[in-house]
This record gives sequence, C-alpha cells and structure tokens, in this order.
Amino acid sequence: MTPNADIKQGVNSVKLHSLLQQQFGFDHFRTGQQAVIETILSGQSALAIFPTGSGKSLCYQFCAQQLPNLTLVISPLLALMKDQLAFLTSKGIAAASIDSSLTYEQTQQVMRDVRDNRTRILMVSVERFKNERFRQFLHSVPISLLVVDEAHCISEWGHNFRPDYLKIPQFCQAFSIPQTLLLTATATAQVKHDMASRFGLTPTQIIQTGFYRANLDLSVLAVSQQDKNNQLVDCVNYYANNGQTGAGIVYVTLQQTAEDVAQVLMDQGINARAYHAGMEQEARQSIQQQFMDNQVQVIVATIAFGMGIDKSDIRFVIHYDLPKSIENYSQEIGRAGRDGQLSHCVTLANLDGLNTVENFVYGDTPEPESIKQLLEIIADETDQGRWEVQELPLSTACNIRSLPLKTLFVQLELLGVISPSFAYFADFKYRFVEDKQVILSRFNPERQAFLNQLFEHTLFKKIWGQLDFDSLYQQYGAERQRVVAALEYLAEQQLIILETKKITQVYNVNQQALVNPAQLQALSVQLSDYFADNERKEIVRISQLVAFFELNTCLSASLAEYFDDQAAPKSCGHCSVCRGQIAVLSKQALAPLPDSANVVALLAPLHQVAQAKSLPTVTVATQAKFLAGMVMPRFSRLKVKQFEGFGRFSAYRYKDILAAVNKVNS
Repeated sequence: MTPNADIKQGVNSVKLHSLLQQQFGFDHFRTGQQAVIETILSGQSALAIFPTGSGKSLCYQFCAQQLPNLTLVISPLLALMKDQLAFLTSKGIAAASIDSSLTYEQTQQVMRDVRDNRTRILMVSVERFKNERFRQFLHSVPISLLVVDEAHCISEWGHNFRPDYLKIPQFCQAFSIPQTLLLTATATAQVKHDMASRFGLTPTQIIQTGFYRANLDLSVLAVSQQDKNNQLVDCVNYYANNGQTGAGIVYVTLQQTAEDVAQVLMDQGINARAYHAGMEQEARQSIQQQFMDNQVQVIVATIAFGMGIDKSDIRFVIHYDLPKSIENYSQEIGRAGRDGQLSHCVTLANLDGLNTVENFVYGDTPEPESIKQLLEIIADETDQGRWEVQELPLSTACNIRSLPLKTLFVQLELLGVISPSFAYFADFKYRFVEDKQVILSRFNPERQAFLNQLFEHTLFKKIWGQLDFDSLYQQYGAERQRVVAALEYLAEQQLIILETKKITQVYNVNQQALVNPAQLQALSVQLSDYFADNERKEIVRISQLVAFFELNTCLSASLAEYFDDQAAPKSCGHCSVCRGQIAVLSKQALAPLPDSANVVALLAPLHQVAQAKSLPTVTVATQAKFLAGMVMPRFSRLKVKQFEGFGRFSAYRYKDILAAVNKVNS
C-alpha cells in the first residue's frame, strides 16, 4: 500500500499550506514539519528529531488526513494520548485510542469505527501488541503509516530504553505496514544512528532541526540542602511575579518530596499542588486540569507529570532535585516557553540527592543469582520446546524488576535462546447478551456445532462462564486461534460480553542452549556482564549530568552539542555561566556508616523472614538494597517496609552500603 496518486504527485508547498489552513487553522508550518510531511507523502519513511514543544505531532496528524488507510500511533504514555486526542477532536479529526481506561463496550466501538474507516488515527501503547485480541484485530485492518512517538526508547544507548520497542520493526512486517514515522526530541548522535539502522532509514530520511531555544534562560544555582526551600520560594515568587501571574513546574525525584515541597510553597501563600504516580488517577487528572485552566499556578511533580502537557505559557521550570540524566533535563525544561516568550529554567543543585538518582540504576540491575534462577526456571518449565510464563509471578520469584525482566527476555531472544511465539489471556470469561439458542439460530449447522462445543466447555457460575480451552481442544481438536476469533465475533456482534485477564507469554525455547549446568552458568555470566555494562553506562550518564551543571562554558551551547546540534551559538548570553555564575556543587557531610554489629542487627529480621518463607539465602546485594530502601519485587512479598532496617541508610551511596554489607558477610 502507498499513498494515493494525487497526494504522491501533488506534494507541493501551495497544496500543503492550503490543507494546513483548512484542516488545522494554521497559517504556516514550523521548522522541519513540511520536510517530514513531504517525505511521508512521497511514500518514504522518516525520522523527525525536533525539540520538545516544536510540533512533532502535527507531522503525523497532517499526514493521516491525506493517507488512504489508518495511521497507527505507538505512544508511551496514556496522558500523552489523551492530550493529543483532545487536540484532534477540537480540529474535527476522527481519532481514538485503545487503552486501559476504556470499558469493554468503548473498546468494541473503537474497533468498529476503525474497521468502518470512520477513525483515521488510532493510538496505543507498545504493550498493546502483546494482546492476542488486538493483534487479531490489526490483521483485519489496512494500515498506511506506523508512528513511533518517543522513538529513542528503541535504542539501548538512549536514556529511556524500553525493550518492547525493539520489536516494533517486526510489527511493520507482521501487519504489512509500508511506512514508519519516528518522532523524538532527545537523540544523541549515537541514538540517532541506532534508530535509523533499526528501521533501514538513509540520512536523507532524517530531518533534524536545531536543538537550541533562544527563549529559555538556563541557570544552575549551587544550593545547600538546608537552604533549598528558601531558595525555591524566592525563585517561585520572583518568576511568578509575586504570585500573580506565570505558571511553573517544580520537578522532584520522590513522591514524598513532591508532597513536602508543595506544602512548603502553600505555607508561603503560593498556589501550588503536588502531582505524582502514587496519587489516585482522578486526583491527578483534576490537578492537571486545574493547572491547564490556570486555577493552579505551580505543580510540584515527579517525572510522572509533563509528557502529556501542552501548555504554552509555562514561564519557569525548577529542578528541586537533580534530574536523572541530561536527556531527562532537556525534556523537562522543554516544557517551558512553548509560546516563544522568555522562560526560566533553574536547577537548585547539590550532590546530596545523587545517591537517590544512582539507586534507580542499581535497583534495575539484576543480581547474577537472579539471572541464573530465571534460566533454571526456563529450563525446568519448558515442555516440548514451549515455555509459558506470566511476568508478574516470575518477577517476584526471581526478584527482578519488571523492566530488567523484559530486557532479559529481549536479550535471550537476540541470543537465540527463546523466540516469542504468541501471547494469550489465560482466562476468558463471557456472559450471554442474547439467549444461547437465539445465538445458535443465526449460524449454519456447521458453525452451530462448533459454537455448541464452545458453550459446552464453559463452566458457568451464575451468569459468567469461564472457557476451558484445553478440554475443548482435547475432545474436539478446536484450535485456540479459531476459538478466540469466534468469541471476538460474538462480542463484536453484541451477542456476548467478553472479558480477558492474566496475559501469558508463550516462547519457543532452544533447549540445547540450556541443556547442562555449564551452559546455564556461561549464559548467566554473559547476561550479568551485559547488565553490568549497562549499569556502568547509566552511572557515567549521571556523572555527565553533574559535569554539565558544573560547566564553565555556555550551558545552552553545551546542551545543543550533546544532542548533535552543530548550528547553535557558542555563547548564548542568557545562561548562568554566560552571566559569570559558575556552579560548584557541594555535598553534606554524613556520619560514618554504623559499625558491623549494628549492620548485622538491622539485617537480622530480613534473614529471619526469608528463612520463614523458605526463600533462598539473601544475597549481599539484596541486603544492601534493603538498607538503601530500594523497592524490589521480593520485598513486597516479605513485607519488609515494616522493619527498622529498611531504608535506614538511604542517605548513603549504594556502593558504600554494599561495602559495609560485604564486610559483615566476609
């Protein structure tokens, strides 16, 4: 499938500008937009690297109106989808999403609208492709363009690597999608080349605009932890014009800090609210809407806030805590000044919170023992070359967080140990909307017989029934795919209501790779080395961040250079360094870690509860993570947050804690 002939032959400036005015009400394209649109409408794929807030989304929104079939958008955040859907709706463009917030009936309606070509744009998360019902639906729909938002997530060199993104090129092939459009704001030269190679893009298909934004004033203020609140209040009052005008965001690392800092601002008469992932969804949505409507002036937020925010008049972004990386920093300050007016980006910097940023990295590094346990589970549970797994119980069993567990699966795929076969819901429940006999009467005798078998192998409790796939297959040889298709059809025709849960991944396993202990050990070491290398890369990324904040050269120029923008001015004249204010970051002196006897006493309850639950010996790394207060899957099962030792050393760097634990275990 290719764009229709009129569009391919008629990609000219006058035509495009006329369509832009008609469909979006804009008089002109922003820098880079027209080049991307022309590339897509000429039948090619493209990678667009534009700064945050510079109109990447319009590129696919515009193209979707000209292409003959569906534009499918992979977006990383529900908030981002909802914000873009609201914009499209305001322009009269038919768009929808399939996501966890929809009811069953709403999802079915979206699918019907897509099939009937009433919906031009469909937005989903990458995880949606694990859903066998969704994949079956996609096979029935012609797709013109696949859009990958936040496309840097596909690169292992990127700051937000998401393993599931590695599979996106396969989706293009599986669903016969002829073109892709990759969108990102934060791509170093290495990440840019990685993205292009994975999708087979040539340099002419990469459109990159300048990273530098002249209206952003960057400042790094070296502030001690004790003075940080006073400095924050002064900054907010100054940039918000004594509390009268100007919206702003204050970024923090931890959820509790968001609550505490918001309270500090409110106590000073500033109209502020906290926002973080630990809040109820309704409360978050309400606060976000109040901010958009200028009813709340300042949001104090973790990184959970901002990806879906398109508010043009944010006058200041303040980092109360260090961001996670230069990439995160650039994304977060990019939310300021999208109207082109002067906006201030301030970092209240010291090194006291460095351990918190580092701990996110160490917590995501699986221990060698956990990796080996995972491999043993795969070897033990594989039956005739097939392994079925549900991720959540496996995460707890191996004590590996969800993201690194997914990364392990992808690495095992790349090494040829496992290959994904399909995913299915372990549980299919349905209830009748129409009488069973009425449903059967709608079909010919052959299909009546098949549906009768399906109904007979369903155990009903009151009105809901659970289908037993295994017994249905054993007695009648009914293949699962045909059964699922039948249920989907009945649901689409509104004859039944269908519910699914407990997604199960099915992998084909190369059992020869796991046949003996020596192979398991060698593979475990190889994977452990991979994660150790990633850990080193992330710690280097944090050290680059600290070095950036202590620069004695122009901050704006250095930031642009980091993102491969060679055209930015070498001296902006409007950052703290250009004003002669070079930051030297300090760290509060901490008392030495307690002696070995105290460490042993703090760890004793952890060992006792693990022994009581018949779990393996608690590793040195797990002990250190317990004292650092890192949240690990197994800790939830052991309910360790009640113990005095959990998080007792959270103010210290993980490597120092690990050294103290090694000392008592030697």
